Amino acid sequence: MGALHQGHLSLVRQSRTTCALTVCSIFVNPTQFNDPKDFEKYPVTIENDILLLEQAGTDILFLPPVAEIYPGGLTSPIHYNLGYLESILEGVYRPGHFQGVCQVVHNLLKIVTPDYIFLGQKDYQQCMVIQKLIHEFSLPVVLKAGDTLREADGLAMSSRNLRLTEAGRQKATAIYGALSYIKKNIATTGIRQLKQDAMQIIVDAGFDKIDYVEICDAGTLLPIETVGSQVNLVALAAAFIDGVRLIDNLIFAETGR
Repeated sequence: MGALHQGHLSLVRQSRTTCALTVCSIFVNPTQFNDPKDFEKYPVTIENDILLLEQAGTDILFLPPVAEIYPGGLTSPIHYNLGYLESILEGVYRPGHFQGVCQVVHNLLKIVTPDYIFLGQKDYQQCMVIQKLIHEFSLPVVLKAGDTLREADGLAMSSRNLRLTEAGRQKATAIYGALSYIKKNIATTGIRQLKQDAMQIIVDAGFDKIDYVEICDAGTLLPIETVGSQVNLVALAAAFIDGVRLIDNLIFAETGR
């Protein structure tokens, strides 16, 4: 959706090493914002975005107007069957969000017809939703998830970071700190206590509100209550600071490795 950073550009590089032709779309999608104010405040830096894409060796920039993506209007004729993925974590706090994500990505895939789609793993649940979309509609595209890129202090790169004050930017690292705490202590501390401790780390840093801190099976995204049978886990968090909603996740083995 623009306001590009090195996380986005890493996906361009991943595409260039995999494919003969790399297409990047920039489109701030109105149907995936359940809060109109969030849509209005989303950062737009298109001139810099174009420069970064040129420098990264992108072959094609697809920069469509709303009417090209939604020629029949914003209301989708399709309801996407996402199962439980739509009723957990992001689905709880952003109702309708993943319907909008599927709507725009489905349209983009039909227009561009790529062999691969490269997405950032920072939006972990979104990657699973798009994989579900691909499966449900038998779309001839392979999803490749790129690792989350972080600043030197651990903060996940995000377009929304541009909206943080200097003080908020420093405090924002607490999300990564909380997730790292879970990873470090997963083998020795109970799940409930881990989540409580992680939330306290975020609260103590000065965040305004926490939507969730959760520990899930990395393969299904279903919350776990005990450690013992899962091969890989993912800790996820969503919280507000400076009125900006930040999300992050950390994948690790149940031993904490």
